[in-house]
Order: sequence, then C-alpha cells, then structure tokens
Amino acid sequence: MGGVFYSAVGNGMAVRRKSKAEIEKMRAAGRVVRKIHEHCQEICKPGITTREIDEEAGRLFKEYGVRGLFKNYPTYRPGEGFPSNLCISVNEVVVHGIGDDRKIKDGDIVGIDCGVQLDGWCADSAVTIMVGDVSPEVRRLCQVTQEVLQLAIDNIKPGRRWSQIARLMQNYAEQAGMGVVKDFVGHGIGQSMHEDPKVPNFVSRDLLRNDIELREGIVLAIEPMCNLGTGDVITLADGWTVITVDRKPSAHYEHTVAVTSTGADVLTDGR
Repeated sequence: MGGVFYSAVGNGMAVRRKSKAEIEKMRAAGRVVRKIHEHCQEICKPGITTREIDEEAGRLFKEYGVRGLFKNYPTYRPGEGFPSNLCISVNEVVVHGIGDDRKIKDGDIVGIDCGVQLDGWCADSAVTIMVGDVSPEVRRLCQVTQEVLQLAIDNIKPGRRWSQIARLMQNYAEQAGMGVVKDFVGHGIGQSMHEDPKVPNFVSRDLLRNDIELREGIVLAIEPMCNLGTGDVITLADGWTVITVDRKPSAHYEHTVAVTSTGADVLTDGR
C-alpha cells in the first residue's frame, strides 16, 4: 500500500522467511492483483472518475473471492481508516490517493496501487498508467521509475545487503535527474500486508546501521517512487493523500518479490 512511512529501521526486526508452498500461495494472490491492474489499465481513459475505477476494483475483489487490503486500513487516527479499495494517485499525487469525482484527462498519469489477501496470504503491486498524450518528460519519469524497480529485482541475491540494492536504485534515479521520495518505503509482506523489514529505495545512515541481509524465502514489496522535481512531499488535510511539494508529477511502481536461492522471483507479474 503506497509504502509505509519511513522512520528508523531499528533493531529487533522479525523477518520471517516463507516456504516454497507459502510463496506459491502469495503468487496466487499476485495473479489476482495482476488481473485487477490489467482491468484498470483498460478502463483508465479520459472521462472516467477515480471513484469509478475504485468501484470496479471492489467488484472484482468479490468476483475473485479476495479481500482487499486497503479499505479501512488503520491509521494513526483511530476510526479513520483508508476509505478506498485502491490507492489512485493522479499526477502530483505520490501515494495514497483516494477515489473521488476527479475525472481522468488526456495526458494524466494515474498510479494504481492494489493489494489483496487470498487464502490468508497477501500480494501488493503498483503501476503508473499513462493516459493518452503524455508529455515526453513525464513518460521518461515513468520509464526511469520502472527501470529502478527492475534494477532492484535484477540485483537481488542471497547474501547481499539491502543497502547495496538501495544504493543502486537511488543512484540510478538521481543520475537520471529524478527526485527520490524518502518519506515512504517498501516493506516485507506475507500473511499481513506490512511486515518487517522496511525496504528503503535509498541509503540512509539508519539503514547502514541496521542493514538487511537477503536470504532465501524473504518476500519484499519493493516500490520506488520518483518525482519529476524534488523528492520532498507533504500530506494533505485528509491525512492520507501525499503530493509533491512542487506539484510536479510522481511515478510509482511496485512488485511483490521473493528471494530465491539464485536471485528473485516476482510474484505479481501474472505467472
């Protein structure tokens, strides 16, 4: 779900490795997430509202027999859980956008973040949809952010430290001139949507102090968020919607990924 708020990684993390059978259950949930993303891609056209997209996702949750992970998700303010089935984040919205009467326009980019639980196991994935005639610089933003995610996947191997992967991600994005969002990070995932460890897309002093060794069976939701301008963000008065400080566009891509004996296995690619 659009990343977890990044504070100190901290010691004492309980990183639980999953068995091959458990990973296959997560892959089954990932297939459903992929189908929902494909449907959202089909209907995300000029004139549709973000609420209509969100309602379609709710219908598909019932059709596929899954539990959506986002709606009513707890917040730090009791009784005010997240109000939508999906996080739908348009243009300058980085993460946690709420479905409403906003109509999608030609040239928009629309981040769709979807998480479900099937038979007790979770999967979480995000894509950014380019609608119609998107400007070249915004298309490049989306391309670079996708490449940052793929770079992480390609470099996962048992025994590597997460800081090595995070450094590659941050350097790639910044060398391309993009702002790296540092307020929100990826996360472990399994029977709960948010598990240890936190998975930054950048290197911090705290990460270096409390680094994560990748081991077979660890499953991570990896989700870089890159901005066309500064990486700085603010949260709106609704307590959820996060936008770029300079109101420039933001892109967000995510996969649920298992660490294998030889590398990485993407569980939300539809296989």
